[in-house]
Amino acid sequence: MPERAHVTSVEALESFRANLIIYLSKARPTVDEVSADVLRTRLWLQNEQRLHWEGQVRRRTKEFEQAQQTLFSTRISSVHVATDTAQQAYNKAKRALEEAEDKLKRLKQWSRDFEGRTEPMVKQLERLQTFLADDMVKAAASLAQMIKTLDDYAGLAPPSASAEPASPGGQKTPDDTTPLAGQADSALSPPAGQSAGHGEKP
Repeated sequence: MPERAHVTSVEALESFRANLIIYLSKARPTVDEVSADVLRTRLWLQNEQRLHWEGQVRRRTKEFEQAQQTLFSTRISSVHVATDTAQQAYNKAKRALEEAEDKLKRLKQWSRDFEGRTEPMVKQLERLQTFLADDMVKAAASLAQMIKTLDDYAGLAPPSASAEPASPGGQKTPDDTTPLAGQADSALSPPAGQSAGHGEKP
C-alpha cells in the first residue's frame, strides 16, 4: 500500500507568497518611477531646454545686433564717453550670445548622448516591468492555487490501517490451514462394513 504524503511546508509557501507580494508592491512602483524619470529627462532636454535656449539665442542675437548698431553710430558721432559705453554694451551682448549658442550646441550633444546611453537601460527596464507585471503576478497566483490544493489534500482523512482484503464469496484465504470438522472425522473412521484392525471377510 503506498504511503500517504506528509504535507508539512504549507506555512512556508504562504510566507513566501506573502513576501513575494510585498516585494512586488515595492519593486513595481520603483521601476515605474525610474522609467518616468528617464522619460522626464528626455523631454526636458529635447523640448523644454531646447526651446528655452533657442529662444535665448534669438533674443540675444537681436540684443547683440542692436548693441553693434549703437556702437557703430557712436563711433561716427566721435563722442568718446558714449563710444566707451556702447563698446561695453556690445561686449556684454556678444558674450551673452556666445554663451547661449554654446549652451544650445552642448544641449543638442547631450540629447544625442542621452539617447545612446539610456536606450539599453530603458530596454532592460521594459523587460523588468513586463516580468514584474506579468510573470511574477502569475507566479503569485500559482502559489495561491498550490497552497489551496495542499490544504485540501492535508485535510483528507487517512485510509484505515486495520482494513484487510476479504476473499471472494466470503471464503477463507488459502493461508487458513484449519481443517474442517467433517474432514477430520472421515479421515479417522474406517470404511462401512469393516471393523477397525480386521481385513476383508473370507
